[in-house]
Amino acid sequence: MSALASRIEAARPRTAERRELTGGVWAVYRTERRKLAAQLPARLLALVCVLGPFAFAAVLSLQSGVPSDTMFGVWVHSSGFAVSLVVLGFAGSWGFPVLAGVLAGDMFSAEDRHGTWKTVLTRAATRRQVFAGKVLAAASFCCALLALATLSSLAAGIVATGDQSLVGLGGSLLSPASTLALVLASWLASLLPMLAFASLALLFSLATRNGIVGVLGPVLVALAMQLLALVGGGVWVHTLLLGSAFDDWHGLFAGHPFYGPLLLGAVVSLAWIAACLGAAWLILRRRDFAGAAVARRPGWIVPARVVLGAMALIAVLAAASGWGPQAITAGRLEATLAPAFNDLTLLQQRQLGRTVPAGARLRILPTCSRRAGTAQGPGDDWVCTLDVLIPQAGSDPFQQTPVTYDMSVKSNGCYKAEAPPSFVGQQLMRDARGRSVVNPLFTIYGCFDTS
Repeated sequence: MSALASRIEAARPRTAERRELTGGVWAVYRTERRKLAAQLPARLLALVCVLGPFAFAAVLSLQSGVPSDTMFGVWVHSSGFAVSLVVLGFAGSWGFPVLAGVLAGDMFSAEDRHGTWKTVLTRAATRRQVFAGKVLAAASFCCALLALATLSSLAAGIVATGDQSLVGLGGSLLSPASTLALVLASWLASLLPMLAFASLALLFSLATRNGIVGVLGPVLVALAMQLLALVGGGVWVHTLLLGSAFDDWHGLFAGHPFYGPLLLGAVVSLAWIAACLGAAWLILRRRDFAGAAVARRPGWIVPARVVLGAMALIAVLAAASGWGPQAITAGRLEATLAPAFNDLTLLQQRQLGRTVPAGARLRILPTCSRRAGTAQGPGDDWVCTLDVLIPQAGSDPFQQTPVTYDMSVKSNGCYKAEAPPSFVGQQLMRDARGRSVVNPLFTIYGCFDTS
């Protein structure tokens, strides 16, 4: 009994310490949550997440044009789910980095600006509790705003256009139920890279003690990553770019869905989160808050060093962007464009009211090349010719009809193919009921697995 009692007594301090730590973290979390909820920028962001998709859908409903420069933009008048995906594409490029910067970029630097570090650490909580509580508050608000944008964009699209079936990136027609599940999964897949940008904002806020750098830093990093994605054709650097993780959901809508880039993007995002939060915690842990406060003018020495270091890092990454195997090749383009053209042609014929036998397939001989350079790597100078063999009577069993598409291919394997109207017709056509609908063959979007 004495040995058991001694073990119980030894365990009590550790249990009390855990409870104190947990209670302190939640106390800091509740305080930071109330502070964020009371800030005008956070409230405006929540308002934009709710009303922004409805305003976008309203503008689309007033015009016949479509945002054809973005994925699923050509289908915004055909399916309400396309509206949500277009909003998601914009949010991944700019919206999520802005949200992360505004929510987390001033969370630590505000204590320096107001001179409240000593009060917080000596009367309220420990460094570990303060750090964990602030991180949880920033993460919870990021999750909440992403959920608002998801539900609002879905509601706006369905109200403005409806819940019709959506044409996938492989040319196949997706049912409303499966499309809804894929749209929700796509928004959910953007959560980890968004949290990674929030972790980066926390690191900037703590390292520079400057709220402006903390807020604008993630946006500038996102811009730099978008520029680096346009340079070089190697997969190594492009895979490590955090901004690439926002595009990995496209594989869910391919003719043959692939998940490799999505899983790899999640791992990369988790690595960014761990690295940024680990570096931020080391900085906070080693900071000296003892002694009298030293009056110092808010300088820009540290931010200037950060900018110079970032420029040097961007130059190194740009030089290394060609390292690794080439993911964009002519063979991969031919293998993905021909099935998409086949499925979209059959869809077009059904819309025109023509009978299409089940399992019908076109005989297509694709040939892809570049106008300049070798036939590999991303760029907007790709040309793909599809020789369609049409059966006919007579000595020659097939009539060869070439269809040429000008293609723009990104480093993530997503492409846009456009053909002159003389080959495939105008962007809009009349279906069997006399309605004006999108010509599926006018612009073809697709993605293939680069992993």
